Amino acid sequence: MVKMFRNAVLFLIVALCFKAEGFTRNRGEIDVNQADRPLLMVHYMPWYQAQPLRRWGWHWTMDHFNPDRMDDSGRREIASHFYPLTGPYDSNDEKILEYQVLLMKLSGIDGLIADWYGSEDFFDYALINESTHKIFQYAEKAGLLFAVCYEDQTIKHMVENGHFDASEAITHGWLAMGYLEDEWFVNDLYLKLGNQPVLLNFGPQYFFSSSNWETLFSILNESPHLFTLDNRISPAATGAFPWPPMSRAVNGILTTSALNQYLNSFYQKAAAWTYSIGGAFPGFHDIYAQAGLGFTYGYLDAADGQTFTSTLQKAIDSNPDVIQLITWNDFGEGTNIEPTIEYDYKYLEIIQNLRRTSIDTSFSYTADDLLLPFQIYELRLKYDNDEEKSALLDDVFDAIIADDLTTAKDILEKLGATTRVETNEPLPSEFSLEQNYPNPFPRSGSAFADNPQTTISYELQKPGKVNLSIYNISGQLIKTLLDNNQSEGRHAITWDAGRRAPGLYFYKITFGNSTEIKKMVLIR
Repeated sequence: MVKMFRNAVLFLIVALCFKAEGFTRNRGEIDVNQADRPLLMVHYMPWYQAQPLRRWGWHWTMDHFNPDRMDDSGRREIASHFYPLTGPYDSNDEKILEYQVLLMKLSGIDGLIADWYGSEDFFDYALINESTHKIFQYAEKAGLLFAVCYEDQTIKHMVENGHFDASEAITHGWLAMGYLEDEWFVNDLYLKLGNQPVLLNFGPQYFFSSSNWETLFSILNESPHLFTLDNRISPAATGAFPWPPMSRAVNGILTTSALNQYLNSFYQKAAAWTYSIGGAFPGFHDIYAQAGLGFTYGYLDAADGQTFTSTLQKAIDSNPDVIQLITWNDFGEGTNIEPTIEYDYKYLEIIQNLRRTSIDTSFSYTADDLLLPFQIYELRLKYDNDEEKSALLDDVFDAIIADDLTTAKDILEKLGATTRVETNEPLPSEFSLEQNYPNPFPRSGSAFADNPQTTISYELQKPGKVNLSIYNISGQLIKTLLDNNQSEGRHAITWDAGRRAPGLYFYKITFGNSTEIKKMVLIR
């Protein structure tokens, strides 16, 4: 009787507030998750606002940085230690969304989990909700799964700021649950386990007890599988999910030992649950202190990709149903794996390699395929007002989704797509080129820089003319370090980058008819 009353009340509330039709309609019984391997789902932040679509939002500025300021390379000042290859973007930008979902598909990611703040018009929650709808639409176009991680801290913030009274918290929680069911749980591409939708909660931060969640779910046609942060809220929650355990940092540093202790303990608990979600993350490097917020959660060293590799492999070894990749684009906390100037496509290449070797031997996409979405993005910008070429780019998208990369590449070539400098040439027998040291290395003026220099070493098997040059990420020549005849044997040359803009650079050596290229990173 109580449940029937709540259903009736909530239906009336939703009808009045959202004018939503079909609130109680039944979803199909299709389970899209009958997989014999863990699903790779990336945690996604749909909260960015940027010009020219909208004003610069807090997540790029943190009320401290000014993206309208640019350095001599055109790099904007943003609230992050990392700089996306596309530059700072708006989460409503369809060109960006296309680029992102294509990257996910080609890297071997099965879908995304959006950080969701509800649908109410308070703070930027309604804007985030709008962008969540947009990224889910593009996920559907790409055939990717999607799910929600609900932030119940939103209820706390709305109560504390007088948006509604604490006595109304459950009602507004019902509204959020009803919205989720009506808008997304019913979708066949929504992530489901055992034919029930999956709901993550980043907390709990307001609804702390299991009985709170049982009450919230009482108005739904079917309760979702709830997964809470770090620890299972039993019995309402099916399980929990891990996150970088920055509370275990000592003197601001989370050690590998402390990280492994946390993960080992988590996976030991998870082994007893009906369903489990593992987690992998590249590191943690927030910018809150530099933004003047007065705190930092600490630092977890990325270790040149080893942290991501090891946490992903540990997750795979735990045999979970889902692995959450943390995160696609939380640039403020530095847990991002979306390609950036600093680390390029490194993390997506790691995902490709581990999916191929440890999860799914039939997976066939390569590192070179990851370059296609950025080529499409550049051409979208170039031909924004050209209907004919835009239609051809639509064909490229469709071809990639259909796994027809040959057609996609042919169309891109005809449209004049730029080709990034290739870095995987076979090693020539006439010489050997070593990785520069140190790498990364800091530019002049950095707080970490003794000097902005790095050394490039190589060995010649015979005398001859050597050209050694530096290029930026666009393939433009920056400096020729050497263009002379040299004797056989080992050689070394130093590049002083001075105050050149931080980012990804390439160094290329040409000897006779052979060439080799390597990457290096100049940091702040």
